[in-house]
Amino acid sequence: MKYCTRQNTKKVNVGGVIVGGGAPVVVQSMTNTPTKDVKKTVAQIKALQNTGCEIVRVSVPCLESAKAIKQIKKNIKIPLVADIHFDASLAIEAIKHGADALRINPGNIGAPERVEAVVKEAKKAGIPIRVGVNAGSLKEAHGANAKNKAKILVNAALENIKILEKHKFYNIVVSLKASDIATTVEAYKLFATKRNYPLHLGITEAGTLASGTVKSCAGLAILLYGGLGDTIRVSLTADPVEEVKVAYSLLNALDLRRQGVEIISCPTCARCQVNLIDIVNKFEGALRPIKVKKPLKVALMGCVVNGPGEAAEADFGIAGSADFGVLFEKGKVVGKVSPDKWVKTLINIVKKRG
Repeated sequence: MKYCTRQNTKKVNVGGVIVGGGAPVVVQSMTNTPTKDVKKTVAQIKALQNTGCEIVRVSVPCLESAKAIKQIKKNIKIPLVADIHFDASLAIEAIKHGADALRINPGNIGAPERVEAVVKEAKKAGIPIRVGVNAGSLKEAHGANAKNKAKILVNAALENIKILEKHKFYNIVVSLKASDIATTVEAYKLFATKRNYPLHLGITEAGTLASGTVKSCAGLAILLYGGLGDTIRVSLTADPVEEVKVAYSLLNALDLRRQGVEIISCPTCARCQVNLIDIVNKFEGALRPIKVKKPLKVALMGCVVNGPGEAAEADFGIAGSADFGVLFEKGKVVGKVSPDKWVKTLINIVKKRG
């Protein structure tokens, strides 16, 4: 089955961030503060910005929230997407107050003339619309198997897209989310055989930080590795900052985006003669306040079996033994370090090289 990969999707500009057309996969998240509470929402968006979030979505359940967008936008540096359901007037107000994009379902936004009014304002503002379809919102999908659910999702998305296309609106991003991996994967693959709009990936209602990370990464990795997906959100019942961290870890692992410091460390075994778990945890903790301008790969290896090779493959790293660790930089041995100085030594190199 031939489908349109991220290299060939349409380019869509979301507040200066390019989504699709071979651009790097964009990382998104969503606030969980009341949008009308400008102070709390701005604080959360700034925390997301500092973690690398590139587009943020806010829920707009009321007029007060729509009007708050103007003030929020003055205090943030990343594009803001207004998430609207059922009320076309809120979509129009969100646009007037500076939203960089909308996330709507044209099919539930009201009568045809209301959809037309939203499209007219979006065109005037030059902003895109994300058509977001969720399996949980489609009654006919309840109880269906994954393949049939996927077809129902895709058909619903196409029906909504046709409403926009009827008004000659093509500035579109599409998402087709389910809370199970099989439906989500099948839906995105099927849709990509029918249209070339950029795809926003996610496993919706994925779960907690631990279980949701596993489920999201399992599903998104299949799609991303197969060439699908222009922008992603890892949906977690957790602080949104964690969503961004997981997203970048996933993209790093797939070699699609490299950001920050990637840690390579062995799982330890009876050959390991240092407390590597403690050392790696301390190193990871010491990294948190450090901002690096270029991505780095750091290896912390506990013995001489795979250690030297893995450390040599990283930008720098240490392969250890009970008495000392051999320090590598770009594959060359540059010194020896006692276990109690591993963390300090590596952090100093991160600061210097990053």
